[in-house]
Amino acid sequence: MSCTVLPVDPVHPDPASIARAVEVLAAGELLAFPTETVYGLGASALDAEAVARIFAAKGRPAWNPVIAHVADVSGARALTSVWPKEAQRLADAFWPGPLTIILPRHARVPEIVTAGRDAVGVRVPAHPVALALLRAFNGPIAAPSANRFTRVSPTTAAHVADSLGDRVSCILDGGPCTVGIESTVVDLSGSTPTVLRPGMITRAQLAAVLERPVDVATVRVAADGASTDSQRSPGMSDRHYAPAADTWLFDPAQPAEIVAALASARDRVGVGRVVALLMQQPLRDALGLTPDDVVVPMPQDPEAYARALYSALHAADARGAVIVIIERPPETEAWSAIRDRLARATR
Repeated sequence: MSCTVLPVDPVHPDPASIARAVEVLAAGELLAFPTETVYGLGASALDAEAVARIFAAKGRPAWNPVIAHVADVSGARALTSVWPKEAQRLADAFWPGPLTIILPRHARVPEIVTAGRDAVGVRVPAHPVALALLRAFNGPIAAPSANRFTRVSPTTAAHVADSLGDRVSCILDGGPCTVGIESTVVDLSGSTPTVLRPGMITRAQLAAVLERPVDVATVRVAADGASTDSQRSPGMSDRHYAPAADTWLFDPAQPAEIVAALASARDRVGVGRVVALLMQQPLRDALGLTPDDVVVPMPQDPEAYARALYSALHAADARGAVIVIIERPPETEAWSAIRDRLARATR
């Protein structure tokens, strides 16, 4: 199977390209498409065999659920057995947008989508291409990130092609994603709203809309899914969003540990094989980096940082980096999603 790449205008998608993408989905094949967060690897959410192809293409374990993308609230309600007022409040405030809501699933949703749980994650994406696709397909699309399991999520069509190659039938190329990291996942299936995966919609924003506290589940799942919470949300693996290089996260106020580790690794690293993602450029000297090492300036604004992060990690892989050094971001809620991704990507 060869992969077809269809360029599509990210604001006014070409109906012919969308129609071709719908044909791919209707045939039970895999389609990669842009959302505002990352590129998704899509299949009909109501076709268990097609969804199984997602798991096979990604090397994704069966315990890890996938999110069902829908065109609107009515599409979400059709996949859930309960639609509480809190779900409607969040939908009104944040949809279309980077928020996934977990609710009790309707019996029509195949168990493979939910990893056997009785709850399903639903989302209305904000990207014009994704919305045009969902409306034309007239059904839910199951779509985790379009990359190999645990690796860096794709924010361009080229990232998808590099990661999956001919494992995907077609890629809709709508340019770079505008948010850059995965959606916030909030679980409304229990008695207390709980953020399972942080995203650029923060816990404070959710609490303000719900007019009640929102918990945070700090869950890290082993590679075999051994945690009791392993099936609650995608993106919970202890090792996730990770580049091929050995990746280190360091405290900018205390760089000594990284300096010592890098000094001892120089013989195996070689010239030009260290990439540093730094918000504070003076740290280059403090870390003992050489002129041959690559320093990637990272934004000091969390939204801009999120847009840049995965592209920077993909670029490090493309350079053949052996070690990636990343400055730890601030300990504020606005940076919580980025800290989560970095913690899972680094040792």
